[in-house]
Amino acid sequence: MKIRLLPLRDQVMVITGASSGIGLVTARQAAGAGARVVLAARNGRDLERAVASIRARGGRAIHVVADVADPLQVEEIAAAATREFGRIDTWVNNAAVSMYGRIMELPIDDMRRQMDVNYWGQVYGSRTAVRHLRERGGALINVASALSDRAIPLQANYCAAKHAVKAFTDALRMELEEEGVPIAVTLVKPASIDTPFFDKARTYLGVEPQPVPPVYAPEVVSEVVLHAAQDPIRE
Repeated sequence: MKIRLLPLRDQVMVITGASSGIGLVTARQAAGAGARVVLAARNGRDLERAVASIRARGGRAIHVVADVADPLQVEEIAAAATREFGRIDTWVNNAAVSMYGRIMELPIDDMRRQMDVNYWGQVYGSRTAVRHLRERGGALINVASALSDRAIPLQANYCAAKHAVKAFTDALRMELEEEGVPIAVTLVKPASIDTPFFDKARTYLGVEPQPVPPVYAPEVVSEVVLHAAQDPIRE
């Protein structure tokens, strides 16, 4: 099966978790390359600012306030994209939340919420994307983590979710290949341990933690995402 992806200048791209970090940088770079971009996240004010910034530079973008843990809201992201731009060519599942603490101390409700966003949000996004990309083809890009392959203390639930995203993405890719569906399914696994993690690790463990190397800037990760949007790559 030959998968052909469009150049960025001809694409409509949906990006979740697009109000900050990797998602925001990816949206800006994609728009700068000519893509029409749909930014989705829960923070409406930051999304408005992001879209205004993109438009001020001549880019084309809209935003959708949505919680990826709600499948109906994920469907609305797709609906907004097709209303505004007519179709979807690439869907990037990037939304995630972090939480720090020992397994036995974290509230179960908080752990369930994190799994709803970090795992189920990618499941809902992937299912929605496949329905829209199935006929024309396109790219589905799931942003996981270096922690998809390795667990670390104080982020057990985050690691579990990212392990699950990797397994889900691998299985989805195989099923779509077997059906002959022309969708490129890519898993991106950046390493990015932020300052709160180090602070929490010092507090809880009394040691100086080290990140899982190498640690990449968001711009490097976004370049990988945009490469996968144009050239099929597995991981």
